[in-house]
Amino acid sequence: MPRFSLRWRVALVLGLGSVLLTSALAVAIWNLTSGYLLRQREQGAVRQAEVNARLVDEALRTGSAGLNELLTGLTTGPDSTVMVFHAGQVLTSGRQVDARVLPRRLVDLGREGTPAAQRLLVDGIPVLAVTLPIRSTDGAYVELAPLVQLDRTFRFLSGLLVAVTLGSGVLGVVLGSWASRRALRPLTELTKAASRIAGGDLRARLPTQTDPDLTPLATTFNATADALEQRVLRDARFAGDVSHELRSPLTTMVNAAEVLRRRRAEVPGTAGKALDLLTSEVDRFARMVVDLLEISRADQHAEDLTPETIDLASLVRNVVSARPGGSAPVDAPEPSPHVLGDRRRLDRVVDNLLDNAERHAGGVVRVAVMSRDGNARIEVDDAGPGVPPELRDRVFDRFDRGARAGSRGAGTGSGLGLALVAQHVQRHGGSVRVEDRPGGGARFVVEIPEADR
Repeated sequence: MPRFSLRWRVALVLGLGSVLLTSALAVAIWNLTSGYLLRQREQGAVRQAEVNARLVDEALRTGSAGLNELLTGLTTGPDSTVMVFHAGQVLTSGRQVDARVLPRRLVDLGREGTPAAQRLLVDGIPVLAVTLPIRSTDGAYVELAPLVQLDRTFRFLSGLLVAVTLGSGVLGVVLGSWASRRALRPLTELTKAASRIAGGDLRARLPTQTDPDLTPLATTFNATADALEQRVLRDARFAGDVSHELRSPLTTMVNAAEVLRRRRAEVPGTAGKALDLLTSEVDRFARMVVDLLEISRADQHAEDLTPETIDLASLVRNVVSARPGGSAPVDAPEPSPHVLGDRRRLDRVVDNLLDNAERHAGGVVRVAVMSRDGNARIEVDDAGPGVPPELRDRVFDRFDRGARAGSRGAGTGSGLGLALVAQHVQRHGGSVRVEDRPGGGARFVVEIPEADR
């Protein structure tokens, strides 16, 4: 079952509360209003019927010949009915109604001298039946007062109350959504700032808050972000200083290893194998120091991009052609996609991807440049066994060498090449991932937003 967000839960709760409160008020208003109107109508109808019954009683007692004219004059409208039960007959005036539709008990109460009133539905019209005794003849006077207008008033009132109740629910949801959005805005800003920091933007901060309840949160978060930024910069500076200090002795070691490599034929047996191991480790150490210097520079100068519009296909072809062999095919459309970025960093991205394919995956099979969904895309296919799904995120971590962790040798790498790729691509607002290549192997995909031309 899908779970609503906090904002919508607050809005729905406020809307439900508004509906319940308005419903309670609507029920109270309905009971008070309908009861009052009905009592007023009943009291008016009973008083009028009492006056009319006395006139009929007097006419019957005196034997007046104008009884029919009197009954006609007593009707108050086309829907009202006057009925007189006496001497075994029924006299009717107004709307003609069959006396048999009246409850027998109601007529009997009038004949027994007991006044009574009852609401009825006669021929589809709501009426109030009032019965009063005619004492001169032991008969009964019945008057049917129409309740059509009152019924219409009740229908209008009930419709209005239902509409108000539903409207209050909708208004409650709208106000709840608006209020929760404003209340959760600091949380949204906190989430965005935390996401930027997690993505490598260590300068992300929360804006200054004027609300006294939110000021401690913003202050604490910004202080934590400052401390984290300083810690990362110190670590990057330390790595850079160490790497820089290592360059001089490392250069000497590399030159000495190169001299020894040229005289390898003069060192036989176990000493020769030791020499091979030494020279390969020196080469790997040299690449690691270069990569560490690159990473430390990127960490210390996160915003030092020198953007320029770059023809991505030309850049990739230049990098491929500059490598030993330079035979990897490059597929690119015309016109080629362009990106806004730093040429040196993008050169390093392509070079490291090609290096990774040649060292660890049997070589490069295909290099492609294309446009897709507003992004410039670089694809590097290799001939290796592919990257298992559980390692596809880890391969871009620093010093993570996947299945080669713990191994040594010239072809094992330092575990920093793909980390540099991810870091440089991220600086350009893009992303990098690993997919399965159709036909086997791995496909490394880089996507960077295209530049406007």
